[in-house]
Amino acid sequence: MSKTLCIGILAGESSGDILGAGLMQALKSQHPQLTFEGIGGPLMMAQGLHSMVPMERLSVMGLIEPLKRLPELLRIRRGVVDHFLRQKPDVFIGIDSPDFNLNIEKKLKQAGIHTIHYVSPSVWAWRSKRIHKIARSVDLMLTLFPFEVPFYEKHNVAVRCVGHPLADLIPMEVDKASARLELGLNTAGPILALLPGSRQGEVSRLAPEFLKCADLCLKHWPELQVLIPCANAARWVQIETLLKDQFPGLDVTLTDGYAREVMAAADVLLIASGTATLEAALLKKPMLVCYKMSALSYALISRMLKVPYFSLPNLLAGKPLVEERVQNEVNASALFQSIKLLLEDKEKQEQLNADFHKIHQVLRKNANATAAESVLKLISQQE
Repeated sequence: MSKTLCIGILAGESSGDILGAGLMQALKSQHPQLTFEGIGGPLMMAQGLHSMVPMERLSVMGLIEPLKRLPELLRIRRGVVDHFLRQKPDVFIGIDSPDFNLNIEKKLKQAGIHTIHYVSPSVWAWRSKRIHKIARSVDLMLTLFPFEVPFYEKHNVAVRCVGHPLADLIPMEVDKASARLELGLNTAGPILALLPGSRQGEVSRLAPEFLKCADLCLKHWPELQVLIPCANAARWVQIETLLKDQFPGLDVTLTDGYAREVMAAADVLLIASGTATLEAALLKKPMLVCYKMSALSYALISRMLKVPYFSLPNLLAGKPLVEERVQNEVNASALFQSIKLLLEDKEKQEQLNADFHKIHQVLRKNANATAAESVLKLISQQE
């Protein structure tokens, strides 16, 4: 394959920008004659993407904000489809953002353009009927996790698990002492890290009980250090205000980012459910995973869930590896008892470490290069 290839590629948020940049770099190393068009962030643009609009215009969350921005989002999507129907790329790759990308992929596939979706929507967990739209929209699904593959195979959708780039990036053995030195912390004594999430809503629901738990922990272990890595400036202000208003005098250290370093330095994590729990597992950290949403949202979503767990470590292990607490189970006294067990049970810590190593090995597939190889193979098969 020596001709210049045109790759259409679209990411709608920062996590997709990271994946897209890694994929683009690997594609260039395997096939140097490439051009990239679509939408992406600064990392993808640094790899040579011509972004049709700023990626921030797609980065909307929640229920109300997307509705307010709907006319603009629809206009951008029409523009992307019209552009690629005219330019006919060799392949179009939609990275995550399924509500936006799958509609584009469907129209391009109908026009004979080969399409790939990178990062599986959680169809295996809920709204499983989306698989029919996916089958009509993509020629190939690239998943991050092996447990996602059988669902696509069952519905005759071409699929390949490429692993997770974080598993390639994070070393198998984590140096806790070095992480503590890097953060300027006391290298001796236990450390508890609180990670109540990156979004305003989840922090407002989880942080009060997390901090009450921290208060109980500090009374039980006066030598304990408690750290909270703040995902951004807004979360710093939110958590700092909460500490001043409701927990004056509580000995907690905030960091501006540095979540991975904080997790690496810690002995135990109290953490919101989400992708951070994967990072925590790869760092081999005992954790208590919490999830809390509005009562109405939970009532609706819990009825649709088709999996027994909600945390990634448990989904990857296929068993209850880490404790999960949801809704009213997220209360300080219960959290304290669970943290106490994690800090004091050495046998439990050793077993978790072994299980997390297995997960790490399974996900370490040289994800960027494997995804790039899959893209180029699909193109070559259609020539």
